[in-house]
Amino acid sequence: MMADKEHSIAKIALNLAAAGFVSGIIIGCVYYVTHPIALQKAEAMKQESMHELVKDADKFADVSGHTGWVEAQKGGETIAYIVPSETKGYGGTIKMLVAVTKDGQVIDYSILAHNETPGLGDNAQKPKFRDQFKGKTIDHLKVVKDPSDKDDIQAMTGATISSRAVTKGVVQAVEQVNDLAKGGK
Repeated sequence: MMADKEHSIAKIALNLAAAGFVSGIIIGCVYYVTHPIALQKAEAMKQESMHELVKDADKFADVSGHTGWVEAQKGGETIAYIVPSETKGYGGTIKMLVAVTKDGQVIDYSILAHNETPGLGDNAQKPKFRDQFKGKTIDHLKVVKDPSDKDDIQAMTGATISSRAVTKGVVQAVEQVNDLAKGGK
């Protein structure tokens, strides 16, 4: 009876090992086939999101010496930079990409990740707030609560911290592009 139990345990262990081996081979084959396709899709999505930020561009190229920066070009000439930015909002870190012209005007931004309050701070992604930044330079990138001040950024109702955080991220990107334009790094 004891031999049957030992034989049974060995048989189960052997079956589990075989199942694990076969599963590993199947997963490896699926990865081998799908990985190149996933890389192509990721690159296509990246190009599409950059094109959404700088609609006039016909080519995007990495900027040497600036990690994560992308140069938007039209007809071989640089028309804008897409700069990664990260700030702390009400709910934690806000990661974004900011498109800025060579002369320091904001084109648009895209929030990549955030933990802002739904219905309040997450409204920073919506056109009503985002559109305020378009065409603004560093001089008019400050958050205000005065509706008569049309030159600056109106805070989102109930989300002043998120408004300031997003604006700070945009300001950081504009400052970096302005430094680059002045010959800085």
